[in-house]
Amino acid sequence: MESIIEVQNLKKSYRKRKSKEYVKAVSEVSFTVNRGEILGLLGPNGAGKTTTIKMICGLLTPDSGSIKINGIDNKDKRLKALRHISAVLEGNRNLYWRLTVKENLEYFAGNRGLSRRDVSVQVEELLVKFNLKGKENELVNRLSRGMQQKLAIAVAMLADSEVILLDEPTLGLDVETGYEVREILKALVRDYNRTIIISSHDMDVIQNICERTVIINQGKIITDDKVENLLRLFDVRAYTVELGDSLSEQQEQLLLQKFPQHEYTKDALKSMLSIDLAKSGEIYELFDILKLNNTPVEAIDRKTINFEQIFLKIVKGEKQDALAKPS
Repeated sequence: MESIIEVQNLKKSYRKRKSKEYVKAVSEVSFTVNRGEILGLLGPNGAGKTTTIKMICGLLTPDSGSIKINGIDNKDKRLKALRHISAVLEGNRNLYWRLTVKENLEYFAGNRGLSRRDVSVQVEELLVKFNLKGKENELVNRLSRGMQQKLAIAVAMLADSEVILLDEPTLGLDVETGYEVREILKALVRDYNRTIIISSHDMDVIQNICERTVIINQGKIITDDKVENLLRLFDVRAYTVELGDSLSEQQEQLLLQKFPQHEYTKDALKSMLSIDLAKSGEIYELFDILKLNNTPVEAIDRKTINFEQIFLKIVKGEKQDALAKPS
């Protein structure tokens, strides 16, 4: 696939306050973004994700490495490169609150050298597309957070840039508006041939709309893979087992030794075992433990795992363990 953003060997360090010591925020980060895809850029707090985002947007200059947007280096030809990307930052910092919805669209179009006449048709289309028609004369500071977020994305669309970078686009939104924003983002790729980079702590959003995800931790990329591949990698190893009787103390000790991450709960009628297997053959070792007391197995099911669980496992290093052990 054709790449529209190429990030190569990015490094960025910050000097600690009142100290000569430097802290590496980003170290040797490299990845590409393909034209027409929705990429999730993720990382825990302090991982280097925000620094990477700011460097892509031209808000920070890397100590070394390069970023090319549509083949243009955003350091050597900064303004030319940044014409191809629009950013919607978290916290509604992309709008003028004392202007109306329509005035915001016209104002930011003017910043791009376009007159009201030039964009009049496009403004009307965006008002309809983003369900803002009827609110065009409302001051932004009177809008709900969801409408403000939709307007910010519409403003980014008006710039006509190929790439849109979204930082926490569904943060603080109610469920209905959150789903609406998701569908809008899918439509931007499908109907307008945009490329989207999305940073979010809402893992349901990542699972629902992203094709691929890049995860950064401790300043380095630890995963660059399709979401479906990551879900498949962990899904085949996660099981719940319903038992017809409680485990003995010996069985519990053996489980703790062999499967330290398991969860075991019990009540008067039954007990439940939740377990992740490093490789498929380990299920026989599990049954050997259950067989010690002929513990009846009432049901065994593969657990449904979501992307939030995947993210936490990857950050803890469990993906490498999974890849290292053949199934």
